[in-house]
Amino acid sequence: MAAQSMTLDNWLDYLGQLHPKTIDMGLERVKNVREVAGLTPGFPVITVGGTNGKGSVCAMLASILGYAGYRVGCYTSPHLVRYQERIRIDQREISDHLLCSAFDRIETARKSSQTSLTYFEFGTLAAMLLFIQSKVDVAIMEVGLGGRLDAVNVFDPDCAVLTSIDMDHMEYLGTTREAIGLEKIGIFRASRPAVCAEPDIPPGVRQQMLAMGARLACIHEHFDYKKIDAVQWHYQGPDGGGINLPLPALRGACQLQNASAALATLDALRGRLPVPMNAIRRGLLEVTLPGRFQVLPGKPMTILDVAHNPAAARELAGNLSALPASGQTYAIVAMLQDKDMVATIQALRGRIDRWLVAGLQVQRGATKAQMAQALEDAGVAGPEAVRAFPDVRSAYSYAREQAHDNDRICVFGSFHTVGAVMEDQGMSNS
Repeated sequence: MAAQSMTLDNWLDYLGQLHPKTIDMGLERVKNVREVAGLTPGFPVITVGGTNGKGSVCAMLASILGYAGYRVGCYTSPHLVRYQERIRIDQREISDHLLCSAFDRIETARKSSQTSLTYFEFGTLAAMLLFIQSKVDVAIMEVGLGGRLDAVNVFDPDCAVLTSIDMDHMEYLGTTREAIGLEKIGIFRASRPAVCAEPDIPPGVRQQMLAMGARLACIHEHFDYKKIDAVQWHYQGPDGGGINLPLPALRGACQLQNASAALATLDALRGRLPVPMNAIRRGLLEVTLPGRFQVLPGKPMTILDVAHNPAAARELAGNLSALPASGQTYAIVAMLQDKDMVATIQALRGRIDRWLVAGLQVQRGATKAQMAQALEDAGVAGPEAVRAFPDVRSAYSYAREQAHDNDRICVFGSFHTVGAVMEDQGMSNS
């Protein structure tokens, strides 16, 4: 099929088959195609890495900078329902037409350089091309996996943000927090601002951060936060100045840590991207991010959360405790088989009454039998406590039939899991 006549679905199918590996760490291929395509951003780039919290920090930065009047490009992954969610300009998803046109240009450069690209690498280059073509004032780029060898790292950030360091993607990044942290700080650059919102930095990571020569701003050292009451919090900036602000619209205890990281980033870039206080307030109050402890309207209460590793599950457990239900809690969980399914489930064991496990019909998706085995290994067993379903939609349908108004349904385990429920409900997050 001629590239000019390919639909977005055609392109996405093609990109999925382009490279022999789904994940293939390294920057050489991306650099080759980037150079041929001539992708040199003339605007500030903010790169956001970390185990959890990346999407929230990106969303807060995009919201605040947008209300400050800047044209903002934001690239995140993965998506929940539509690929277009990954590339937004001024908070709007990119159109199919523009995306296909960008894919076509990246494909021309790829063929010219005789280079193979993964699905993610191809999309990362297309995102930057669209930001350059659209003349954005600033680009916010979320790291896909790790940092040092992630495709996003082919673009030098004007400020790099590390949200957290925890156990995930161990087969690629290492089996200790120190090894994972060393990969993640690969996005830092000498003499450029680097914001670290991880409060417990492994010693080897701290040593390497200092050796890299970035202009560090670390949480609880150079900037800080504290909750004041049910409606406001206090941010303490690196320059010693403090400000009381409204709580961010995103739910969950971790969001103040994420918000303070976003504000420390803006502090670091204020010479190039000054932001008035009213934009900070409005940006925090009106930020949206589907699938992060998202409570749907109506009864029974339904909570969507993309938690897919033990650290995120612990956070979800704390948020469920802070928002108690008088009835039972049903969990719908489906995960990718390369995740730490047992530890993720164990983190939520005491918060769930009925477990509804499902298979994911995607590459790397765990089957319902694998999910049921993970529950048994986590110490959850018995026909009363666990039921298995072939897919997320049938599990959700069962939960809706069984749950009373005072019960609640918690959907978690993967972007694919949450996305399936959003699609089932006809929810759009554009």
